[in-house]
Amino acid sequence: MTTFTEYFQIHKNQAELDFVDIPVDSDIPLFIDPFAISQRPDNWSHNCHRTIVSFFQNLINCIRNDADSQAYQMLRFLKEPNETRFGFSRGRPQGAGVGSFQAAQILEALRASEAFRTGFLNSLGECELMIVGVGRDKISDLTTNLIRFHLANYTLSQCQLWNIPVRQMPLPPFYNAQSGEWNTTYFDLPMTSTGPVLLVPKAIARYDIAHDHNEYYNKFVIEYLQTEHLTAGSSLVTTLKNGKKRVYKKDLKAAYPKTKQRLYEFSREHPEVLETYREHLERAEKEDLSSALSSEDEQILAEVLIEALKSIQPGNKMASDFHNLVIGLMEFLFFPNLLCPIKEQEIHQGRKRIDIVMENGARAGVFHRLHNIRHLPCSFVPIECKNYGNEISNPELDQLAGRFSPNRGKFGILCCRNFQDRSLFIERCRDTFKDDRGLIIPLDDATIIRMLIYISDGQREIIDTELNQIINEVWIA
Repeated sequence: MTTFTEYFQIHKNQAELDFVDIPVDSDIPLFIDPFAISQRPDNWSHNCHRTIVSFFQNLINCIRNDADSQAYQMLRFLKEPNETRFGFSRGRPQGAGVGSFQAAQILEALRASEAFRTGFLNSLGECELMIVGVGRDKISDLTTNLIRFHLANYTLSQCQLWNIPVRQMPLPPFYNAQSGEWNTTYFDLPMTSTGPVLLVPKAIARYDIAHDHNEYYNKFVIEYLQTEHLTAGSSLVTTLKNGKKRVYKKDLKAAYPKTKQRLYEFSREHPEVLETYREHLERAEKEDLSSALSSEDEQILAEVLIEALKSIQPGNKMASDFHNLVIGLMEFLFFPNLLCPIKEQEIHQGRKRIDIVMENGARAGVFHRLHNIRHLPCSFVPIECKNYGNEISNPELDQLAGRFSPNRGKFGILCCRNFQDRSLFIERCRDTFKDDRGLIIPLDDATIIRMLIYISDGQREIIDTELNQIINEVWIA
């Protein structure tokens, strides 16, 4: 099995990458989860979510108004999304998405579903709970087709980040939320021996989608019915020898068989149970893992990255090596709080360039507090890489500060090698912050290595505390 990075000779570990490192010649058992997208706070996910919601609402309106022809037109472009290599196919990627025949089947299922026609379901993912024939594979396929243009833009940015060659080719239909129509275009994408590739951010990839009618039935519906029957003293209550009363799940399952229609009827009668399930999914989604898709031991990887950093000599000769290493380091250290890195982004009509820009996707921790509690704009975080052998001084600080704005953000990170006088540089950062020119924090080799050692010792959580201390050095004079 050849992975995407192996194919293009990108020598990076999955934990250093923002995207899923897929096999190019087979499918991988992963899914794109629309619920995960809906819960992400970053700009890219917001745009994807708006596209999904627009399609979902328009489709409901068509079916409510008996506009079957229009509804079919909305579904018929949902083809097999082979480009992501997601799914359960064996061997060469082949997909099992929504073709024209299956589009007609799904339309019939949606038309027959009272849950869908009445608007009882509030998201695409919830179709898995109550609509026959719509499972996790179809949900993922539908989502992929809808956000194909967003995935293409993301893929191009990652190819630019890692210098991966692309070629112009037709992009299959994608949903345009503004026009409510399916569009096609030409787009620059990476091409492999098995066809073009769309990369997927690992922040939205899942081994299973969040909504699961089996989980909803077993853990929420049946447990609710257990309590209800026990309280009512129904005929399903069994009295044990010790006098305790019990309702067995097997008896409930016989009395209330698991069908999607019954799940809808139950949820309509007991909407509070569905709401509890929705809250459960939101809590579960907030429990971010640093890199859920990485099979490698991150403690070992941390040690490898320490040695890689030490091996790069300061100076112009190895500036590109340092730059590329920092991209992976920022992903490894701060994902999923910082994500979607873009290299050397142009601003002011190309007159200035920022080494790396990452989106702030934090839902907790120091990057979340900066934006939502300290009220410092930082939707995007610019990261400057300076592989200097001499001291970092005011010009480098002014360079980064000059690139802040309310829209782009007013927080940045300066990655450098070492300081002869760190306290003097912190004082310069304070002056910049006091002058309302933005908050800049330095991450030198010693600091980065210390953070990697935390991971190597199984204490990743200390990184957030360390970052907060560095911020306070500048913030609190």
